[in-house]
Amino acid sequence: MIVMDGVSLAKLVIASGNRHKYEEFRGLLAPLGIELLFGGDFDAPIEVEETGTTFVENATLKAAAWAQYAGLPAISDDSGIEVRALGWQPGIYSSRIGGEDDEACRQWLISNMADKTDRFARYAAALVLAFPDGKPHWHTLAYCNGSVIQDKRGTNGFGYDPLFIPEGYDQTFGELPASVKSRISHRAKASQAFIEMLHSLRSR
Repeated sequence: MIVMDGVSLAKLVIASGNRHKYEEFRGLLAPLGIELLFGGDFDAPIEVEETGTTFVENATLKAAAWAQYAGLPAISDDSGIEVRALGWQPGIYSSRIGGEDDEACRQWLISNMADKTDRFARYAAALVLAFPDGKPHWHTLAYCNGSVIQDKRGTNGFGYDPLFIPEGYDQTFGELPASVKSRISHRAKASQAFIEMLHSLRSR
């Protein structure tokens, strides 16, 4: 059993109603043998207003609220895409800048990048662990650099994945198999930092 600051991490709440994120985390964190609970499966899932100005602040708000609500440790990510030619937009507004669904947001990006030659972009993911006392006890911020294209390619993943080509590859996250994305993505890097932190606890 993994214990941190006197709190058991045998069960963790994934502080999100996004099943795509839950399934991705379940795969990434499988080596730990921790029971992961999906926020969307609770009888009355809570909605947390994301009033932070950074990915870390928003992830902290969600993790703390869910930990207090569930009475269990909770882990939350806040992630998005940052495009250099757009002044690092959409950033924390990635999931809603174009509307209420992924396709509307993708179309916003395509439209705003139509006349841009600088295609550099990066996916960012902040990961925060909070306990039922409502305080964050660990966090990390990870990036996956790449570029954005004008025409969607691939049907894997979600969000901006069909428009994002990670550095070192010629396929989008929408085309690359999940086995590759689970090694190189922003969320994979953040999760790996979390796993390494937990392994350090085990070795004490």
